[in-house]
Amino acid sequence: MKIVFAGTPANAAQTLRALANSAFEVVAVLTRTDAPVGRKKILTQSAVADAADELGLPVIKANRVDEATRLQLKATGADLGIIVAYGALLDQAALDILEKGWINLHYSLLPKWRGAAPVQRAIMAGDRETGVTLFQLDKGMDTGPIHLQIPTVIEPDESTADLLPRLTNLGISGLVELLPRVASNLTSPVAQDSELLLSLPTADKLTRDDARIDWHRTAVELENQIRGLNPEPMAWTTLDEDAFRIIEARALGVTDWQALAGEETLVGSVRIDKERVLVTCGQGTLLELKTVQPAGKKPMSSSDWARGMTAGKKVIYV
Repeated sequence: MKIVFAGTPANAAQTLRALANSAFEVVAVLTRTDAPVGRKKILTQSAVADAADELGLPVIKANRVDEATRLQLKATGADLGIIVAYGALLDQAALDILEKGWINLHYSLLPKWRGAAPVQRAIMAGDRETGVTLFQLDKGMDTGPIHLQIPTVIEPDESTADLLPRLTNLGISGLVELLPRVASNLTSPVAQDSELLLSLPTADKLTRDDARIDWHRTAVELENQIRGLNPEPMAWTTLDEDAFRIIEARALGVTDWQALAGEETLVGSVRIDKERVLVTCGQGTLLELKTVQPAGKKPMSSSDWARGMTAGKKVIYV
């Protein structure tokens, strides 16, 4: 069975390498076109394109599967397509190119968290379970029938940076298990529940507003937001109108209000308690900042940052 692989980011590149170094025959790779990266906007090809070059595989670069791209895909002679975070929906004409269609590897337990940012959204929502889903692609947004799911627990302190590599490895294991059955026509994918498709939350693409911290939310909600947005795009707030990132933080347990008697307790107030940097959040909860990144600087411990910011002040406000 000949496979064409479609994907763009680093986790997709890892999956491509695993497939190409196994018994499966990958004949071509589809990825998005080169894009500007970094402050200098240097035109850079995708991580998947880099992996394909290393493996000596032909690369098709396109941001959507139009007629010209369909002809290129058809010419590969592939029987099946595998998609991992390619970054664009396929229309029916694209779905019909390959004899066995396309199988999508998605990082959630569908139908929950359909969409572009399932790992981030699950952590931000405080979910305690997620997983990977391998499903037959249709023209909807992650709505096709399911071949295989592998669940896993989200650990209390896991960020997206921690969880995504685990899910990537689970997805590779799932593909290795599934593909021989697909090649032998021994799979019977099960349709997703239509009512759940409409009622469960979707994993919409993240915006800058999603990353901005609202200190009126509880400390637990903010910790989840910070973990979910690490490493990209990172949660942020402002101090004296200057934006800075909060990379790591932890919600405290039961607040000891007696110990804090007489201290400033307005939302957004920051103080140093011994070596801890504490921010007052909604409903009287406290968030301990661990690592921050002021604008234009490297990440630093919150205690180092706060000592400089609070010099001569009892309390500052974010």
